[in-house]
Amino acid sequence: MNSRQMGVPLEGRGPILAGSGRFAPELVAAAGHVSAGELALAEPILRQYVHDHPGDVNGIRMLGELGMSLGALADAQNLLARCVELAPDYTAARFALANVYYKRHRYDEALAQLDILLHGDPCNAAWLTLKAATLVDVNEHASAIPLLADVIAQHPAHRQAYLSYGHALRAVGSVDEAIVAYEKCIELGSGQGEAYWSLANLKTYRFTDAQIAAMEALLKDKACAFRDYYHLLFALGKAREDRGEYRHAMAAYAKGNQVRGRSVPWDSREFSRNVAELKAFFTPEFFASVAGQGCGSPAPIFIVGLPRAGSTLLEQILASHSQVEGTAELADIIALARRLSGKQRRDDVSRYPGVLAEVGAGALEEMGRDYLASTSKQRRTDKPRFIDKMPNNFSHIGLIHAILPKAKIIDARRHPMDCCFSGYKQLFASGQGFTYGLSRIGNYYRDYIDIMDHWDEVLPGRVLRVQYEDMVEDTEAQVRRMLDYCELPFEAQCLAFHENERTVRTASSEQVRQPIYRSGMDQWQHFESWLAPLKRALSPVLDRYPPSQ
Repeated sequence: MNSRQMGVPLEGRGPILAGSGRFAPELVAAAGHVSAGELALAEPILRQYVHDHPGDVNGIRMLGELGMSLGALADAQNLLARCVELAPDYTAARFALANVYYKRHRYDEALAQLDILLHGDPCNAAWLTLKAATLVDVNEHASAIPLLADVIAQHPAHRQAYLSYGHALRAVGSVDEAIVAYEKCIELGSGQGEAYWSLANLKTYRFTDAQIAAMEALLKDKACAFRDYYHLLFALGKAREDRGEYRHAMAAYAKGNQVRGRSVPWDSREFSRNVAELKAFFTPEFFASVAGQGCGSPAPIFIVGLPRAGSTLLEQILASHSQVEGTAELADIIALARRLSGKQRRDDVSRYPGVLAEVGAGALEEMGRDYLASTSKQRRTDKPRFIDKMPNNFSHIGLIHAILPKAKIIDARRHPMDCCFSGYKQLFASGQGFTYGLSRIGNYYRDYIDIMDHWDEVLPGRVLRVQYEDMVEDTEAQVRRMLDYCELPFEAQCLAFHENERTVRTASSEQVRQPIYRSGMDQWQHFESWLAPLKRALSPVLDRYPPSQ
């Protein structure tokens, strides 16, 4: 899953309580909780305050921004849109609205809000930085990178600009330049945590003794901001692991997950219930009832699975084919599922997937065509096929089949211990709350296997499974197998995928620019003595996989 942080989610927008005058004690208290990373304590205070004061734009904005931090993006969007409606000149609220549009992958709307802001202040560094980040996400690097360079030239002390500049450079493969940008961000001395993590997240960077000491000193500083704190922990874990200092690495990873997990809610039982609902609805009888419907385009190739399972590698291989365009982790299927749910708030009852039984003739085809239209914004070539590499789409294979019956679906799978521990070590930009705990991610993997088994049963042969370990052992055989499934002729450049200079924006960007290697396998074994909770959660599925070699 995408682990970059291109936006300016809660930074660059001024203090939590901006402006002059006195603020309600409830808002002051909530602001204190937010600053301390105690988001769960801030939420009920703000919800009650906004309920009691529905016209207070400061309260609405704070609750909206809190929703962004908690991953409740639909709620956040509704709140911030209301805030801007009430106070059109409230620039901090409009900037937050642009951010939530960005986070929801509604890039046209994000750019529209930013253009309104920039019309009044065309040199605002924070707004320009978010605009550049948005351009990166729609593959407009040719516009984004010079824009960020201009921001840095005009605002040489703007930390977020250097950070976003580094992310953009990394995406296009300019790693050395990205490193310079990240190190400059650290040199500026504010918000260093994310810059240290960005270096660690390159996977190929090695920290010096001095850098490790600097991270440890920042972690001991009582003034260390919450956001910096957990970024530093994940970075320190990677630095220690690279040195073979596994006990110290695990301590940092465990603390990082504990801290980050407190601010990213996840309900394993709710996800299990969702899986059960999907299994109960998507039956052979349902698929028989919609046979012959949907959009007949064979263009999309979906790659699903868990983060860190090798999906970026499969994407890079397929995107090296002359007939296939690599795009990104597209949120369009998830957005469609959300629309079908009818939910306006997190606690609303979802109508999805049951609502699919009520749609009229032609609706499934329309949904498929709408998907193709919305994803076209991410495409830059006229190649006949394109990849949608959103791992979380594994839950929605029934929906994908109903609206796009000729699309190809590939399940990227990796040994449970390797996959889950790799996800546990990864700090994601947003969402992915299931990764922040050994039991959390183990339970999630088990549910993933459960629903994938269901798709195999009700849609036999529909999904091609590619095991990461098999790809490492016999790359050519697995590449040919994938191409045959996708009905594509073999092309030798698919074996030279590491030479592909396409943009890659996920945590594996530097790894897929190298030939396949075995060193990434079985890394969890160095940490085995601390992974008992993960093993317990995975116990129902572990015996389905060959033991690690």
